[in-house]
Amino acid sequence: MPIAVQDPTPATPTTVPGKADAKSHPQPTHPGLLHVQRSAQAFGSSAISEVSLPAGALFAKITTATPATKAYTSVQVSRDAHIELNSDLVYCNHSCDPTLNFDMGKMEVRVVDNRPLKKGDQLTFFYPSSEWEMDQPFQCTCGAGEKCKGFIKGAKGLGRDGLKGYWLNAHIEELVQEEEQKKNADGQ
Repeated sequence: MPIAVQDPTPATPTTVPGKADAKSHPQPTHPGLLHVQRSAQAFGSSAISEVSLPAGALFAKITTATPATKAYTSVQVSRDAHIELNSDLVYCNHSCDPTLNFDMGKMEVRVVDNRPLKKGDQLTFFYPSSEWEMDQPFQCTCGAGEKCKGFIKGAKGLGRDGLKGYWLNAHIEELVQEEEQKKNADGQ
């Protein structure tokens, strides 16, 4: 399976002559793999692939993560733990028709299994694949048509039917199973 991995370098600000805010221009953490398309609009920045890879291929290892509390920028890695990615991977936005899977058990990002990734594609993942309850739920604007889930608040409450067809992290699978068992025990 092809691998497109480059160990990220720490994000450090660059000095831009004539620019007062050097922090807004950090060095890329995955050069040659992705570039960040920055937007002045809140939550409008995104990550764009600089490589083409076949379905299921490893896109990147997650190597710069640190433990964190639940926040809009964090990723849930287990039932009760979150991390901050501390890399340009944070710009991989949500989509109900994602291009990537964030496998938090293996700490890697892979191309989805059902289609290849092409250079120029937006890098997205299905947030409920890792998040049980979102810190900041939001109205989805992914444009995935019938596949779009509408209001994204995490996997909780979507049930097995709502998550059908999506790759899910082990902790989400476990929590979905527990939710189903509780509903069955309550007679719902």
